[in-house]
Amino acid sequence: MSAEPATAFASSARTDEPAEQPFYIPMTGPAARPRRSLKHDDTFIVLDGHGDIGASAGGPDGLFNADTRYLARLELTLDEVQPLLLGSSLRDDNSGLTVDLTNPDIYEQGRLVLPKDVLHIVRTIFLWRGTAYQRIGVQNHGDRRASFDLKLAFDNDFADLFEVRGAVRTRRGKGASRLIGPSDVVLDYRGLDNVTRTTALHFDPRPTSLAVDVAIYHFDLAPQESTSLFVAVSCNAKAGERPGRFFRSLLAHRREMRRCTHGATTIETSNDILNEVLCQAAADLNILMTDTPEGRYPYAGIPWYSTTFGRDGLITAMQMLWVDPRIARGVLRRLASHQADATDPLADAEPGKILHEMRGGEMAALREVPFACYYGSVDSTPLFVLLAGLYVERTGDIDTLRELWPAIEAALHWIDGPGDPDRDGFVEYQRASEQGLANQGWKDSYDAVFHADGRLA
Repeated sequence: MSAEPATAFASSARTDEPAEQPFYIPMTGPAARPRRSLKHDDTFIVLDGHGDIGASAGGPDGLFNADTRYLARLELTLDEVQPLLLGSSLRDDNSGLTVDLTNPDIYEQGRLVLPKDVLHIVRTIFLWRGTAYQRIGVQNHGDRRASFDLKLAFDNDFADLFEVRGAVRTRRGKGASRLIGPSDVVLDYRGLDNVTRTTALHFDPRPTSLAVDVAIYHFDLAPQESTSLFVAVSCNAKAGERPGRFFRSLLAHRREMRRCTHGATTIETSNDILNEVLCQAAADLNILMTDTPEGRYPYAGIPWYSTTFGRDGLITAMQMLWVDPRIARGVLRRLASHQADATDPLADAEPGKILHEMRGGEMAALREVPFACYYGSVDSTPLFVLLAGLYVERTGDIDTLRELWPAIEAALHWIDGPGDPDRDGFVEYQRASEQGLANQGWKDSYDAVFHADGRLA
């Protein structure tokens, strides 16, 4: 793993064609509808502005858990036509999405049966403990009865996140769908890694009709009458386990969010606009925080990077030390628990190295991608040592330092040993397999390091 000092941070291969296509994220055009995202721990959802999943092209729609898509479509229509958007908004704390819709002119055999703007439809969506909850409220604001069908079409592919990003697989596992009652549908998938993943959909009240890919409610609303229906979509729920009630779960979710931020530094200035910016920044960071066995960890971003990244977590914790040093403690403990203890060329792992990226999907389990626990980062290991020192300086937490000390020593041994093979005092990198990242610094995409004339380094 040697490298000349002058080229220590450049790829050794030079080519006129982009060689690192396997992990490239294609940009094929703008989304037809703007996207909204919600997250809770290892689950996140990407919807469009109407609250639909998979209804318009151009976005990474879906309900995802542990790097697998558990719902690829959930589309609402009224008598087979799409409703009109009035507006949608995320709560200030990012805990939920509210969408306001109305009906277009609806015709039947050339006759207008429902004039536009008569119905008000409100969709309220949030995530909690591996389940996407949705309430759909409908009110008839007209002066006569409104009779219509509200249809929810749904489907799934159990695609690995890397497939959603554009990777093509020649073989996949087998999926199935089945009704397990008048209000419940289960979609499952047996992957090539011999893991069964399930999506459970629960409708309340019972739909007028239910199939393995659509739920239909027939409504006949009097003037000013309103009604509600609830949908819960759970990832890997235990057999026979029902999701919590909507409002009870919503209250518990918001209480949990407030509890997690208790004790963090708050900032108030004489400028109201700056106060709003600071509050929104804190809320945006909080939605990325994820409970792990070692503590809370800031995931890197939705949708493609909603997982443990070493460099991102370390720098975030470093910048947040003065606000909430508990973040640093969670980051240090988690990265220490996953520190490399053996040499693995496919994972660019060597004893003492600190994690670059961790993935939990089928492709990672099968090593179709090297990121189950991947260590191809030149700076995660030095940053780990740096953060440990800054954390103890900030908190005086000697007990955590004692717990981390073996990992700190192992990191220092890597920095002075395999991390500096030519003993010039600089840490170098070179991927150990063609599946690894060619660029292993902060800018690690395949085309991130290039000459002044545009040629890849």
